Amino acid sequence: MSLINTQIQPFTANAYRNGDFIEVSQDDIAGSWAIFFFYPGDFTFVCPTELADLAEHHDELERMGVKVYSVSTDSHFVHKAWHDTSADVSKVQYAMIGDPALTLTRNFDVERVGAGQADRATFLVDPDGVIQFYELTAEGIGRNATELVRKVKAAQYIRSHPGQVCPAHWEEGDDTLAPSIDLVGKI
Repeated sequence: MSLINTQIQPFTANAYRNGDFIEVSQDDIAGSWAIFFFYPGDFTFVCPTELADLAEHHDELERMGVKVYSVSTDSHFVHKAWHDTSADVSKVQYAMIGDPALTLTRNFDVERVGAGQADRATFLVDPDGVIQFYELTAEGIGRNATELVRKVKAAQYIRSHPGQVCPAHWEEGDDTLAPSIDLVGKI
């Protein structure tokens, strides 16, 4: 069953961010756009490259009003140790949520059953707490934060421009479409 257009479930979790341990809940994202960036585990191989790539886009996402949360089933203590020892992960300024009880992992339906890990998955949640898109990839396929930013811009555009849709390869400032019977067979 798809999670698109469904409400996120309530949660409370511990996280590591910028030298501090914090608590994060659904209340922290109320009224904001949010990205939940699940990955299998700390001290691994593809994961630090993805977190560093996302970190390079963090300031842009923040200017767009998007809160970013990485999530793995490691504890917030392990996140701190990884942040302190990895050159790539040390670039991360967003909250790194620890999910050792798999609460968020199961809420977002990305549990690798029997492995105690989350799949590699990205979710965009709108200001109403509704999932607008998600991406799920196989273990060895890293994600691209540049494409993630493009998708966030498209989601924000269509939210603020009802009746418009963003075609493939849409970039901010490009033409959009207004679906109607007049367009059928003409695209």
